[in-house]
Amino acid sequence: MPLFESPPFWMYIVGFLFVLGPLITLHELGHYLVGRWFGVKAEAFSVGFGKEIWGRTDKHGTRWKLSALPLGGYVQFKGDMNPASAPDTQGNANATPEQSEGNFHHAALWKRALIVAAGPVTNLLITFALFATLFAVYGKVTIVGAEDSRIVGEFSETSVAKAAGIELGDKIVAIDKEPVEDFESIRREVALYPERAMVVTVERDGATMDFPLTTARVTQTDTFGNTSDIGLLGVGPYGGEYVLEEVGVLESVPVAVAHTGDVFSMMLTGIKQILTGERSIKELGGPIKIAKYSGEQMSLGLTTFVNFVALISLNLAFINILPIPALDGGHLAFYAAEAVRKKPVGPQATEWAYRTGIALVLVFMVVVTFNDVTSLSIFGAIFG
Repeated sequence: MPLFESPPFWMYIVGFLFVLGPLITLHELGHYLVGRWFGVKAEAFSVGFGKEIWGRTDKHGTRWKLSALPLGGYVQFKGDMNPASAPDTQGNANATPEQSEGNFHHAALWKRALIVAAGPVTNLLITFALFATLFAVYGKVTIVGAEDSRIVGEFSETSVAKAAGIELGDKIVAIDKEPVEDFESIRREVALYPERAMVVTVERDGATMDFPLTTARVTQTDTFGNTSDIGLLGVGPYGGEYVLEEVGVLESVPVAVAHTGDVFSMMLTGIKQILTGERSIKELGGPIKIAKYSGEQMSLGLTTFVNFVALISLNLAFINILPIPALDGGHLAFYAAEAVRKKPVGPQATEWAYRTGIALVLVFMVVVTFNDVTSLSIFGAIFG
């Protein structure tokens, strides 16, 4: 039950700031701390973009500031031309030995790579920490009687499994040749694939049988009116009971890592489906949708909100590791090329790559912002 039937407007704003603000700040702090460790000077550390609202310069010469647009942040190292960390090619090439000291782009290749990777790694560690905390405090959902939960105990009225020839008492042992351990793994294998042809393998009277079928597409609507399409077989388990199993503090870490892997795999599957047209590009969202979901998840209580923050942190890690210039993954791609070529990528190629990368990011932002705006009820009737 949500704390509010409809979250008040302030909760969207507070939720958004509590999600992206700390996550991006910690992401940039990861870059900063590893840079400092390797002796690279940070000229500016900003929470937000645009005009500086407040700031101070520390004894190391770093300008710490709060900026007007709270939609991100950045750390600008010595030798960077702009907050996107594009190198000041001309300035770095003509730098004196004194000017080269503490210059990010004059640091060893492996050091630059670790500094850049520190941001996404920080977000990944945050995800592990939040999931581990939830597991340690609340436990993990486990099915008692996992074997019985694979036995078909009931069918829905429109069950595609029943129509395909599966019967009550059959034990589902594999989907598309991938073994399933319990009913939850069956649900997980099917839910991401609405209207997908697959083969369900069952055991019946000691024999193994394959049943080709196409999953049903069902649109689910949550408490706040958000919809999502899932795949269903239309079966229910014969046995098995969902219980909360206690998880020790030390055990919670590997459990959190495994859970993060499962979530990441589902996330990749969803992105692949959007790229191949199996899912609508409208499922992608930007700042407005994040703010909307942040407020909604906050209204459901602390546990749900912390889980949502962990998911967004994982998304930030993934997005930033993509090999797109202007993102962390783009920098790492340049460093990989430099390692192979034994010399940096030329300035002209670098400039065009950054322009292309920034253009791709802007196009993506336009798409997700359009999705955000058209998802609002006031515009839904016009663009829906």
